[in-house]
Formats: sequence, structure tokens, C-alpha cells
Amino acid sequence: MVQTAAGLLTFEAFLSQYGDNDRYELIDGELIEMEPTGPHEKVAAFLGRKLNVQIDRQDLPYFIPFRCLIKPLAPGTGFRPDVIVLDERALANEPLWASEPVITLGSSIKLVVEVVSTNWQNDYARKVEDYSAIGIPEYWIVDYLGLGGRDYIGDPKQPLVAVYTLDATGNHYQKPIQLRGSDRIASLCFPDLELSAAQVLGAGK
Repeated sequence: MVQTAAGLLTFEAFLSQYGDNDRYELIDGELIEMEPTGPHEKVAAFLGRKLNVQIDRQDLPYFIPFRCLIKPLAPGTGFRPDVIVLDERALANEPLWASEPVITLGSSIKLVVEVVSTNWQNDYARKVEDYSAIGIPEYWIVDYLGLGGRDYIGDPKQPLVAVYTLDATGNHYQKPIQLRGSDRIASLCFPDLELSAAQVLGAGK
């Protein structure tokens, strides 16, 4: 295994060793084991299906890859989003795409969705920071079990969908819109989407 002098993986080493292994992400050179459950995968699949319907219905130049890594600005870091919507027109500007399914530019991404599992801190804190820094315009956190900390989802903790969009600077997210029950998910990427928080949160049952 290729590592840095401090014993941490570079992104290049991670890509070489774990690029085909969906069990791991990389944060600051450290392997992070992802722990998806069956219900977690059902939620992600439900969202992918609903968004693909919108792409087809509107004949949009977008697609949802089966496997993709996001390489943010932070060194030694690579994220595997649960759902990512890419703009195929922008991929010609991606330096790694032709040889590896790796995205480095926020302009290539229309929407990212993370379905919360045991590593909820990464979704609510680290990824909010890194996704906004590269300019991903829309980021959803689907916390179908209400696992997030009280500072993020309130007290008592309840399942929610949190929708983040960029502010006027284009590199910071505004305060997220928290959705529950019959609240409709208003999406910048898919303005015609008719989907409630309850539908998404209940998909894992």
C-alpha cells in the first residue's frame, strides 16, 4: 500500500488501492469505512429512481453514475456520494474523468445526496464544508433514522431531509431547509419534482 510519510494515504494511492471498493471513503488521508444497511440502500435507490424519471421526462443532459468519487479541495480526501447528478456537458473539463470516474469540479455536479448512516458527522459537518467549497449548488442530507446530532436536527431528534443551497458568494451553503412529513422537497436542479420528505424518509421501511 502506498502511503505518505505520516502513514496516511494520498488520494492517488486511495484511488489505486480502493477505487473499485465502495466500502471506503478517504478523509485527510484516513480510510473511512462506510456502513450502509439494506434500508440505507433502499432510500438511495428510491431517490435515484425518482430523479432519473425527472431527467428522462425533461430530456435533461444529466445522468446518475453507478460509481463515482468526488475529489474536493482538501488533500488526501475522496467522497463516495450515495446519489450524484452530473451534467454531461461539463465533463470535458474534468481532468480525470476520461480514465477514472472522478469529479473534481463543482460545475460538473448538479446535485449530491448523502443518506445518513453511523458516520453522520461527516455528512453534516465535513461534507457541508467541502461540497460548498468546490461549488456544488445543491446538497441533500437524508437522515431517515434521525441519527444526526441535536445541534443539526433538533431536540427531540426526528428524521428529516435537509436541503443545502449555495449563498450569493457561491462557496458557502445557506442555513439548510429542514423538511419533514408532507413538506415538499423544493429542488433547484429539479423544480418540477413532486416529492415529499415523508416519501423519501419512508423509503427505507
